[in-house]
This record gives sequence, C-alpha cells and structure tokens, in this order.
Amino acid sequence: MKRREEIDKYRELAEDELRAEAARLRESLFRLNFKLALGEVDAVKRIRQEKKSLARIETIARQRRPQADNQQQARR
Repeated sequence: MKRREEIDKYRELAEDELRAEAARLRESLFRLNFKLALGEVDAVKRIRQEKKSLARIETIARQRRPQADNQQQARR
C-alpha cells in the first residue's frame, strides 16, 4: 500500500478502530521480533514497515487529542 493511501486509511478510522489497529501492530511487531531473535525469519523489512505504520497511527491519534481538548474548552 502506498504511504499516502495508508495515511488516508488511518485518518478515516474512528478512535477505537485506530487503537485496535495500533494494538494489532504492536502484537505483530512483538511476534516478528521474537521470530527474528530465534532466527526463524529474516523480516527486517516488514518490521521496519510495521514500525512506521505504528508511528503514523500514534501521530494521527496525537493530532486528534488537541482538537478534542479545544472543542471541550469551547463548550465551557
């Protein structure tokens, strides 16, 4: 998947779906690192891709937080 398409896909997700996707990526990274340590798989490229995807998700979630905080303060 192209980077722009991936970012757009993550931006369309709801907050709970974004958290679920982040949890899935963390679990996948854990398993890949474990396999790499055991020497089963040479998955360096996939690990790198998953780390970047996780960082993108966390960035999008972080960008949404200030917007939610500002909206709550505006209601007061």
